[in-house]
Amino acid sequence: MTFYPYLTSALIVALLLADHPAFADGEKVNEVVVRGNRRVEASAILSAVSIKAGDRLDSSSTDRDIRAIFKLGQFQDVQVSSEPSSDGVVLVFSVIEKPIVRNVSFIGNKEIKQEKLLEGLAVRRNSIFAQKDLVTSVAKLKKQYLDEGYYLVEIEPMVEQRSPTEYQITFRINEGNKIRIGEINFEGVSAFSARKLRGVMETKEEWFMSWLTGAGTYKEEVLRNDALLLADFYANNGYIQVKVGEPVVKLADDKESLLVQISVTEGDQFRVGEISFKGDILYTEKEIRENLKTEQGEVFSRANLRADISTLTDMTADKGYAFSNVMPDTNPDPEKKLVNIAFDIDKGELVYIERISIMGNSKTRDKVARREMRLMEGELYSSTGFKRSKQNLMNTGYFEEANVSTAKGSSSNKLNVNVDLKEKATGAFTIGGGYSSLDGLIFQGSVSQSNFMGLGLKANLAAAIGGKSNTYSIGLTDPYFMDSKWTLGVDIYRNERDYTDYSRRLTGGDIKAGYPLTDFIGLFGMYKYEIKDIYNPTFNYLYWNELDSVNYPLNQTTTSSIYASLTNNTTDFRFDPSSGMVNTLSVEYAGLGGNNKYLREIMDNTIYYPLWWKLVGSAKFALGAVQQVGSIIPIDEKFYLGGIGTLRGYAARTVCPIKDGLYVGGEREMFGNLEIKFPLLQEFGVKGVTFFDYGNSWSGDNIMPDKMLLSYGVGIRWASPMGPLRLEYGIPVNPRPGIDNKSGRFEFAIGSLF
Repeated sequence: MTFYPYLTSALIVALLLADHPAFADGEKVNEVVVRGNRRVEASAILSAVSIKAGDRLDSSSTDRDIRAIFKLGQFQDVQVSSEPSSDGVVLVFSVIEKPIVRNVSFIGNKEIKQEKLLEGLAVRRNSIFAQKDLVTSVAKLKKQYLDEGYYLVEIEPMVEQRSPTEYQITFRINEGNKIRIGEINFEGVSAFSARKLRGVMETKEEWFMSWLTGAGTYKEEVLRNDALLLADFYANNGYIQVKVGEPVVKLADDKESLLVQISVTEGDQFRVGEISFKGDILYTEKEIRENLKTEQGEVFSRANLRADISTLTDMTADKGYAFSNVMPDTNPDPEKKLVNIAFDIDKGELVYIERISIMGNSKTRDKVARREMRLMEGELYSSTGFKRSKQNLMNTGYFEEANVSTAKGSSSNKLNVNVDLKEKATGAFTIGGGYSSLDGLIFQGSVSQSNFMGLGLKANLAAAIGGKSNTYSIGLTDPYFMDSKWTLGVDIYRNERDYTDYSRRLTGGDIKAGYPLTDFIGLFGMYKYEIKDIYNPTFNYLYWNELDSVNYPLNQTTTSSIYASLTNNTTDFRFDPSSGMVNTLSVEYAGLGGNNKYLREIMDNTIYYPLWWKLVGSAKFALGAVQQVGSIIPIDEKFYLGGIGTLRGYAARTVCPIKDGLYVGGEREMFGNLEIKFPLLQEFGVKGVTFFDYGNSWSGDNIMPDKMLLSYGVGIRWASPMGPLRLEYGIPVNPRPGIDNKSGRFEFAIGSLF
């Protein structure tokens, strides 16, 4: 039952106190006692009392003691009285304890479990009851249900007395039906379509996939933030006088959906007028303007202005002025609809790096982290070096977090740099399996350590056994050999794989080395020696081998080759890029001894670009050629496209010249992939992808293939605990009769292959 708490207890104690006479100042206190306490020990109460046995009564002291007992926070009422005793009085503090909540329960909750409802609730078990906590708890419970889409939820709190100071709290919940946002409408909008504005908002309308994406769920704070996003969107498109009203949410007439109405006063669109600079200008005006996003005559954008402030600050800081300040003076001209901008630059004083401290690296050696820094002790501060240091540390893959911060040094022109690292597990022992459309079912085991002995060494011992391939490998790489910038490594491996027309076994090893020319550009070289065995031919392949054993070889040969590449990598995060590019030019020459001879050149370029919302676009283009060097090009060293790595929708290693049913490979290749990635379940790292692929491989002197094969499709990617997972469906645009499935094919791969 619901009632006014404390009433019964208060009446009982009031009647008890009525029998006690008031005391007189100056009387001797023989004893101090506490009455009415149930939970709180008398000794705990008396410890707050200043009057002791033997003292003389004083009304000011007793008043002070009453206040002290109240401050303990356990009592709703405190009274003091005295009882006569031989040659003095007994001083009595009578208390009424605040009631406590013995239990909290729920009735009617089906969609949200009790454990979740209890999280962060103001009313808790074994806590002191307060009416305000009850009101706060009801509001919190309603918010939990609103966030799940239960807009019509009703919550009634019930307080039941179990004893004079103990209560049972029960929340009766009527959840109602789940209601999502059916429509988002705008008033006063003319510059942009409603669809465009809805795309800016985080709140979305309900659609048939809402059960998966959560679209249409009403969250008050998110919708309120959407108003700010809309205002920012307008300001980034020249509408600097825009006013976006607070969203109004109401229940539709059918009581099955919510309607959101947002009022917008757009104002006029402004463009950029004159751009000028004053103060401490360290670069030529041409250099500055080349780095700015804001240009005269273009639509004014507040986001571009903020980016330009950051750019000018970084440019000044790269000269050593760590505390530079850039103030933009924007002067709108309502008549001309222009915004004139004057950047006022205050460089401050030159700042030097005094000390760099590395913390949190319990396993990783200090030098391993320090060598990734692009700031040096005793040198001038650099904003670019500061940002690059953190990026380098994260790109090692050794750390879950790498926080780089600055602190004041011993003087005003000195800074200390603090690097706080959170290491992650870099070693792994795995026994598992995987599947790929190329290799079939695979069982694999591996021991790897990418930060061996805390020195940054990369070591691996791996085996993968499957229906179409077996791979065994062991290797060790030192990315900073002898504490230099050189990378040095060695691998030994054995690989067996079944192809369409034959099987191939490779046993070999390599020695590799690399050297970074800059933070973005690196050289890489490798010497490789392999013993190759082609066996288990199909009937067609065996037939052609008998006619031409040079072009269709069997049995064992050897390859001795040298490989070199030049790579430019400007991506923001190498393990999952969202911006930047990777450009690689590689050459491999086989002919340093051995039977197999050829020259292979490949150019591979991929660019990543963040699109609107959280979409990331990427474009890959690869071009390759393999040439004769004194003898026939080995059939297995030619180009074969198709499959999840090149042209999805076409079977692996089938996109190439075909001779009498045999896939003989091409001497040239060209292919590309256009992709757009987007988050599906961001908290689990699941992403979706749409793609368009094109390419072919061919022989002869033609620069371009006679026919370009095309495909498109969608897929899902997940960085699962088992390894990266890809599930993609490709549909060929121009399928080849008798080879390709017109309706498309799944491409599936999971697990790390060695």
